[in-house]
Amino acid sequence: MEITWIGHSCFRLRGREASVLTDPCARSSGYSLARVSADLVTVSNTHPHHSAVAEVGGSPTILDGPGEYEVHGVLVTGVRTTPLKAGSDVARNTAYIIGIDDVIVCHLGDLANVLSGEQIEIMKDVDVLLVPVGGHCTIEPGQAVEVISQVEPKLVVPMHFATEVSRVPLDPLDRFLREMGLTQVDPQPRVNVTRSSLPSEPTVLVLQSRR
Repeated sequence: MEITWIGHSCFRLRGREASVLTDPCARSSGYSLARVSADLVTVSNTHPHHSAVAEVGGSPTILDGPGEYEVHGVLVTGVRTTPLKAGSDVARNTAYIIGIDDVIVCHLGDLANVLSGEQIEIMKDVDVLLVPVGGHCTIEPGQAVEVISQVEPKLVVPMHFATEVSRVPLDPLDRFLREMGLTQVDPQPRVNVTRSSLPSEPTVLVLQSRR
């Protein structure tokens, strides 16, 4: 399964049988969905930077709330999280646990607080965690580290942070890296993940946004 970061909270997970797009972002975010298509789209909240489904190519199935789903052989569980922070443009957030090609990915969306015991139990088998680290409308970098320790994934991919093209007031990635005790991580354009290639200990992987 190949993971590509489009930008903001938008990733494409390309499996053998289907492709999944998470939180499609409007152009106002600074990123573009040009030439991006998918079979399945997950939407964590209604903000345009997370719900620009009209800009996605193809005729994807759209998931926009809690529940258990199976689409094109991809198993998805949507989990409602606590309300977003005061002053946010949206009132609800859904995290998605996505099983694709024998790898379990969790996209946390605009998570605003650390996880509850019930949520931790649901996410206990997650292999790859897509976690917001830029603060402001989501968890702060220190809270992101706490969430990582709650879930204990094998691979950690940060998202929702400031870049040279983003137009959203977010913290840069280096704050999160310092909280993780890392000085430098070389960004990769994409990553191929299989069950056998997963690291034995939680490892931070930084992806480059799509150009």
